[in-house]
Order: sequence, then structure tokens, then C-alpha cells
Amino acid sequence: MTGTTDPTDPAPTAERRKTARVRWVAGGTVALALLFAGAAAVAAREDGSAPRAAGAPAPDSADAGFARDMAVHHQQAVEMSFIVRDRTEDEDVRRLAYDIANTQANQRGMLLGWLDLWGLPKVAGGDRPPMAWMGGGEGDGGHEHGGHQADRGSDGVLMAGMASRAELERLARLDGRQAEVFYLQLMTDHHKGGVAMAEACASRCAVPVEQRLAQGMVEGQQSELGLMRDMLTERKARPRS
Repeated sequence: MTGTTDPTDPAPTAERRKTARVRWVAGGTVALALLFAGAAAVAAREDGSAPRAAGAPAPDSADAGFARDMAVHHQQAVEMSFIVRDRTEDEDVRRLAYDIANTQANQRGMLLGWLDLWGLPKVAGGDRPPMAWMGGGEGDGGHEHGGHQADRGSDGVLMAGMASRAELERLARLDGRQAEVFYLQLMTDHHKGGVAMAEACASRCAVPVEQRLAQGMVEGQQSELGLMRDMLTERKARPRS
């Protein structure tokens, strides 16, 4: 790719600036996380394993499950955004990809940091599947995402909205308008799955700072869903579901 763009330039329209709404979450949540960390006294576990913070969520709680699962979910969004950045010269798509990658990488760091503070593993143990913390059978069998039924673990699809390995490979082969459309479709599916998970944490999680982060994700990603729908329309395409 020979074209370059400055991702820090302001978006050309008011609608494009909606993507910045997600950024408020990072700064405020970091401060709250530090307060939470300072308040948590560390106590050694009786079994001699890594210390667990006093009063920390249980390993099978919604708080721990959301932190683990959303960290994985966010990592793929960052990966897809870096892929499309190198497959198109369109400034709007590259700006959106930058916003998503930057925001979700920061949020992922916070989620993993909380697991460390709580003394909890970053990977669920045993046979407990992803999203089981959401209840309602979310962790059993397949997951609906983007109008497609995905079997858990099939071709790399672990959670609702996640792209398969084959889809990521296809995105990496496309260029220009085709890459833009496929990225917007994949990210639309990804955001729909992410919003469902964040809404579940906002109602089920017990740690206030995590609830606030989850609600911020809901608001930010819903805004981006509207933006991506408009961007697909501009390209004479539409979401897959």
C-alpha cells in the first residue's frame, strides 16, 4: 500500500466523530481500576497457588467470565482492524479501524489487568465453555452470530460474533472496496456479539467499575454499528444479518 493517512486527524463528518464516544471509557476506568486495586488486600490461597485479592470475584463469576471472554473477543477485533488497515487506502475505513483497534486494545488491557489484580487465571479451567457465565444456555453448543450458526471451537469460532480462521484469511486476501465491505460485515457481526456480552455483564457483574466499562462498550459499539451500516450502504452493500 502506498497511501497513508493520519489516524489522529478529526473525522470529516459529525457522524464519523461518533466513534470517539468509546474513548471516554478508557481514562475514567483506569482511574477507577487503580482505586479498586488499592482497596483490595491480597491474601494467599490455602492451596499455595497465586494469591487472590480479598473480596475478589469468584473464578466462575460473571465478572471473571466477562473479563476473560471479552479479552479474547477484543483481541480478534484488533487483529481484523490491523488486517484491513493494510488492504485499503480509504480514509474513513482506516480511521474506523484505528479507533476500534485503539479502544479495544486498551479495554483488553484493563480486563486482563483486573484478572491479575483479582488473582484469577486468564483462561477458564475445566470444561467450562466460553460465555457460560451469561446463563441461558449461551455456553452450550453453537452460538448465533451475524445470522450464521457457529459451533463452538469450529474453525476458531469461540464466541458469538467472532470470525472464523477462513474468514480472517479471506479478509487478508482482499483489497480495496472488497476488503472494506467484508471488514465492515465481519465487524458488524463482531460488535453484535460483543454488545450482547457487554449487556449481560452490565446486568450480571457485581464489580461496579466493570459494570460501567461494560455499559460504555454497549453504547460505543451500538454507535459504531450505526456508522458501519451507513458505510456499507455507501458501498452498495449491507450487513450479513
